[in-house]
Amino acid sequence: MKTSDTIASVLKRKSTSQVLSIGPHQTVFEALTKMAEHNIGALLVLDGARLAGIFSERDYARRGVLLGNPSRDTLVHELMTSHVESVTPQHTVDHCLTLMTDRHFRHLPVVDNGEVVGLVSIGDLVKWVISGQERKIQELEGYISGSYPA
Repeated sequence: MKTSDTIASVLKRKSTSQVLSIGPHQTVFEALTKMAEHNIGALLVLDGARLAGIFSERDYARRGVLLGNPSRDTLVHELMTSHVESVTPQHTVDHCLTLMTDRHFRHLPVVDNGEVVGLVSIGDLVKWVISGQERKIQELEGYISGSYPA
């Protein structure tokens, strides 16, 4: 697993291919409940099939709690991040890591021909890179010990 691998490869290895989302006119409380149920930090906000934004724990903390917006009375579209960067399945892990690091966000929607096909987190990408490093270490240890296949 290399940083030059595509996001399509990462999505195939994720434990779930389900894209969790919320509607823009649902309450923040509903979003937080769903995030807690699935132990995730963000939901895509879909208006029908269209990507309308992303709602994260950070959005809630900064625009909800700190500004006194009660979760049961506030709609997702009022707190969500509406300008969302996205990538295609053909983008590389390296490209996405750079984008996420430079722009300071943790979740990146994956869109193919206008359709949301997945979501990758910084954690997904770090796991991908670490897996590749572990494999390389095992190969090198095998080579050093003489058990590396000829």
